[in-house]
Amino acid sequence: DLPALRYQPLNLRVIELHFLSVYFFSGLSDTMADEETGEYHATDSGASKTYPMQCGALKKNGYVCIKGRPCKIVDYSTSKTGKHGHAKAHIVGIDIFTSKKLEELCPTTHNMDVPNVSRTEYELVDINDEGYCELMVGDSGETKADLTLPNGEVGDTIKKNFDNGAVVIVSVISAMGEEAIVGSKVDGKAE
Repeated sequence: DLPALRYQPLNLRVIELHFLSVYFFSGLSDTMADEETGEYHATDSGASKTYPMQCGALKKNGYVCIKGRPCKIVDYSTSKTGKHGHAKAHIVGIDIFTSKKLEELCPTTHNMDVPNVSRTEYELVDINDEGYCELMVGDSGETKADLTLPNGEVGDTIKKNFDNGAVVIVSVISAMGEEAIVGSKVDGKAE
């Protein structure tokens, strides 16, 4: 039987409603099992693809998301506006995967998303006919073959060194669920 809430002060009603919701819904399970099959659903580690940073704290050669794309900042300038206006930052960035130039104008007090960017090195095992690279993951001998050889000078250098029989270590950059080969080393020398 639910108690009457009509004549109680508001703060007591809120506490009592919270108690009632905890009482009635505490028996529900927090697991993510499918009711029909009983299978559990896996999720990722929970790490965010981006984090917020105040626009005024961004620096040249850092990273920022412009129009939803991860970019490396190549030019950053600030300007004061009128008497009561806010300082604005003009940010020019290059998309780290497509190399397209993107620009953003943002008040320096506002937050912008900054991508979590990581760089990993893998040993190149093979390049197939379609241009996909087979890369060795760690010392376990496992391989991954989901990245293509990049176009341009970087890809040409990797292919030439691999065809000459050299041990090629490729550098892979990853951000916001995307990965790409961005450089290489041969016998410890950067290419």
